[in-house]
Amino acid sequence: MSSIYTLWKFARPHTVIGTSLSVFALYLIAIAATNSLINLTNLGQTLGTLIACLCGNVYIVGLNQLFDAEIDKINKPNLPIASGELTQKQGIFIIIITGILSLIISAYLGKWLLITVAVSLLLGTAYSMPPIRLKRFPLLAAFCIFTVRGVVINLGLFLFFSKTLGGQEFLTPSVWTLTLFVLIFTVAIAIFKDVPDMEGDKKYKISTFTLLLGKELVFKIASSVIIICYLGMILAGMFWLPSVNSYFLVFSHVILLALLWLRSQNVDLEKRSGIRSFYQFIWKLFYLEYFFFTAACLL
Repeated sequence: MSSIYTLWKFARPHTVIGTSLSVFALYLIAIAATNSLINLTNLGQTLGTLIACLCGNVYIVGLNQLFDAEIDKINKPNLPIASGELTQKQGIFIIIITGILSLIISAYLGKWLLITVAVSLLLGTAYSMPPIRLKRFPLLAAFCIFTVRGVVINLGLFLFFSKTLGGQEFLTPSVWTLTLFVLIFTVAIAIFKDVPDMEGDKKYKISTFTLLLGKELVFKIASSVIIICYLGMILAGMFWLPSVNSYFLVFSHVILLALLWLRSQNVDLEKRSGIRSFYQFIWKLFYLEYFFFTAACLL
């Protein structure tokens, strides 16, 4: 049981949940867009897609832990590589297996899934691995994160599902709207994720927006970005997306906007626990977006 929990921590649970929700959400949105029915065949393809994407997820976050082991001993000492629960050799073995599996499964299932997974792995590798190691540069690090989470996953998976379900690739206004929302929202994740990690990043000379601008300003920017996302989605629901349930979409995002405002009033930026808690709250808002937007497309 302990080895399963160690692997779960190595996979970074918040990213696993985010990846899983994006797969199922885009599958269901494609079901609605193609007027298809859920059946065992496309459920099996979706399960294969989920496995491929989760293997890719483990590869990306695992590779980052391998090259950030010393930094994580300061910033995230509970992670398996940093704590010694997993050795470097074990970590390398896991990412090799998951990386290969993600490419094999996606290649078997379809062109668009292979492109989605391959581009994600490529950017994930460039983000963490020397000599490129884009995470050293704030703008390029943020670019990697919001490109994968915002553009590659949403457009790539929908193109795959539309081709699989309807026989032809296409994109809808709903998918473009979700992609733009997640792209901008992920900017908030990308710039805020380093706020709890100032100590280790400073010691190992990893340049981040937090070190350049200060945690107070980064907090304000991240919160403002999410507010802009919610206001944009409310306007899209009112004027741009006739194929979705606009009443549900607008109401749900007014609620999310209120939750963000209430939660942002009680963040103690002087305590790492408080900062980490707000960062996890941002991820929960990310999860809820896929849930509410998909529901609006289906209702």
